[in-house]
Amino acid sequence: MSRSDDPDRRDVRPSLAELRSVSQPSDVLARGSAEHWTGDLYLRRISPYLTRLLLPTSLTANGVTVLMMLAGWAAAAALVVPGVWGALLGALLAQLQMLLDCSDGEVARWKGLSGPSGIFLDKVGHYTVEGLMALALGLRASGLVGGQEPDQAQVWRYAFLGAFLAAGLLLNKSLNDMVHASRAAAGLGPLPDTAAARSVAPRTLLGRARRLARWLPFHRVFHSIEMTLLTLAVAIAGAGLGEELAAARLQVLVMAVAIVPVVVGHALAILASPRLRHHRGRAT
Repeated sequence: MSRSDDPDRRDVRPSLAELRSVSQPSDVLARGSAEHWTGDLYLRRISPYLTRLLLPTSLTANGVTVLMMLAGWAAAAALVVPGVWGALLGALLAQLQMLLDCSDGEVARWKGLSGPSGIFLDKVGHYTVEGLMALALGLRASGLVGGQEPDQAQVWRYAFLGAFLAAGLLLNKSLNDMVHASRAAAGLGPLPDTAAARSVAPRTLLGRARRLARWLPFHRVFHSIEMTLLTLAVAIAGAGLGEELAAARLQVLVMAVAIVPVVVGHALAILASPRLRHHRGRAT
C-alpha cells in the first residue's frame, strides 16, 4: 500500500525527522540540478515545517505547485510597482515561491504522488514566473506605472527591453529541456542528473569558461530569487541617489545585453559537452 492509499499516513502529521527521511532523501538532494543555493542554505531547513502543516489538508502536491506559481506571479506583479516597497514585496514573494517549490516535492514524496503531471506543472511555474519577472522589470523601467514617464517612446523602449530579456531568459531555460527532447528523439536514454554529465571537456576554451562561471556565476541573476534581490538592491541604491527610475532602466538594459552571451555560451557549452554525442549502434 502506498502512502497515498493509507489515510493514517496521509493525514497525520509525521515527526520532522520522519518527514525529512522520506521527503528529503539523500539521492534526491544529491542530484546535480536538485537545489537552488537558497535550498542548500536555508529553505530546505524551513520547508519541512511548512510541509508538515500542508500534509493534513486536502491539498495535493500539484495543488502546492499551483500555490508556488501564484506566489511567483504575485512577485512579478509586485516588481512593476515603482520604488523600494514594490521591490521588497517582490523579493519576499519570490522567497515564498521557492519555499513552496521545496514543499510540493516533499508532499509528493510523502504521499507517494510523484508523477509527470507534477513535473509538467513545476516547469510551467518556473518558466512563466521568470518570464513574467523579466517583463515586469521592463514595465518597471518604462515608468508607465505611476505616470513617471510621459514620453511614450521611452515607455515602449524599456517595455521592449523587458520583452527581449524575457525571450532570452526563456530560451536559455529551454535549452536544457531541448537536450532531453533531442536525446529522446535520437533514441538515447536519459542523462544522469550529475555535474559530470553536464561537464565540458576540460581542455577546451568552453571548459575554461565554464569553470570561470562557477567562480563568478553571473548567469544566475536570471533566476527568480536573484532577479528580485538584484531589483531590491538597485531600488535601494536608486532611492539613495534620488534616481530610482534611472537605476531601474540601467538594470534592465544591462540584463538585456547580458542575456545574449549567456544564451550563446550555454548553447555552445551543450554542443561541446557529451550530452548530445551519438553512440555507435544507437538511433540518430
